[in-house]
Amino acid sequence: MIDRKLPLDGALDHEHGNPAYKALGESDRALVRAILNTALRHLPRIDAAIASLLDSPLPEGARALHHVLAVGAAQILYLDVPDHSAVDLAVEQANQDPRNRRFAKLVNAILRRLGREKEQVLEDIAKISPMPVWFINRLEKAYGEEAAAAIAESQLEPAAIDLTVKSDAAGWAARLNGEVLPTGGVRLAAFDGTIPSLEGFDQGEWWVQDAAASIPAKLLGDLSGKRVVDLCAAPGGKTAQLILAGGSVTAIDQSESRLKRLRSNLDRLALKAETLATDLMKYQPTELFDAILLDAPCSSTGTTRRHPDVLWTKGPEDIAKLAGVQERLLRHALTLLKTGGTLVFSNCSLDPVEGEDVVSRILADTPNVERVRVDAARWPGLEMAIGPLGEFRTTPAMLRMPPTVASGLDGFYAAVLRRVA
Repeated sequence: MIDRKLPLDGALDHEHGNPAYKALGESDRALVRAILNTALRHLPRIDAAIASLLDSPLPEGARALHHVLAVGAAQILYLDVPDHSAVDLAVEQANQDPRNRRFAKLVNAILRRLGREKEQVLEDIAKISPMPVWFINRLEKAYGEEAAAAIAESQLEPAAIDLTVKSDAAGWAARLNGEVLPTGGVRLAAFDGTIPSLEGFDQGEWWVQDAAASIPAKLLGDLSGKRVVDLCAAPGGKTAQLILAGGSVTAIDQSESRLKRLRSNLDRLALKAETLATDLMKYQPTELFDAILLDAPCSSTGTTRRHPDVLWTKGPEDIAKLAGVQERLLRHALTLLKTGGTLVFSNCSLDPVEGEDVVSRILADTPNVERVRVDAARWPGLEMAIGPLGEFRTTPAMLRMPPTVASGLDGFYAAVLRRVA
């Protein structure tokens, strides 16, 4: 998967994913997801652990063998799987693959030794960053070594399940055994069952949305009586927020299938928006908008708690390319805004190349647009996420919570812009 730069979600899709994965029962699917996510989260440390037990490096090009060892090591070092089960499965995998069959005894020896020396190995690799070198270097440049290390470690923590509620956050927190967030949402504690089985789901009282993802729409404030457009709108969580804020909302996405999902989500919530499938760069409305939300496509490096494959399927070239796309989208989006109107530009990247740098270039050569500073006093509990220029920048290391619920939130960037002429 990572060798071919393919997203993990695609391989593990219940309808269109890997055939071998789809043939498994649900409990086995859950185990596969846990193993793969764990291996990707800890991969640099796993690689170091394997290398420390080898007398000589693996043969050049032996990627399939490396993957067998990495999957086995992930189970032994980080999951509650019996060591002998992890070893037996890895040896079986090696024997079934003609490329690896001659290495089956090596797989057995390395993983058995790893099980015996587990505690020492874990101590030896603890200071290795769990993020790939190319990305941790970028984080250190942007945030400093200490903050970058905290971000890297935080991606190892399980991601929380956050809800955006229509109203009465305290009441829903009490009913669902959760905690009220500084964003006004609710963070759930661990629970048995599924999301749709929870109270309030069928009634459309809330929807799942990471705390950080709920911030951009809130930055537009009260939208009563205003024409609003949500660009790149699917799957619709932010669209729902804009409707609840009082706006007359148009939701735009290039993909009709994604808009179908958005409409389904809005139907459950009993909310209405005009929807339009179109290429944003070709969109020319008959009337300009009072408010715009552009949550732009990005590298998604702020979502590695949920999607640890991102850092292994993307690279610096992808960040540069996506930053160019974001800039073009933002420049066009600003032409859709009325004089005096407000636009929020956001994305779920941790890299300033996709956030601060894009906005800085546009402000430098667009005299009719100004930055609106976010007032930290209005965001108690998230003051640390508002930078010196008044822009939001969350990281997974922020938002420490009581021990009953998970801490952290997605990495997000958001800036508020106003058209002044």
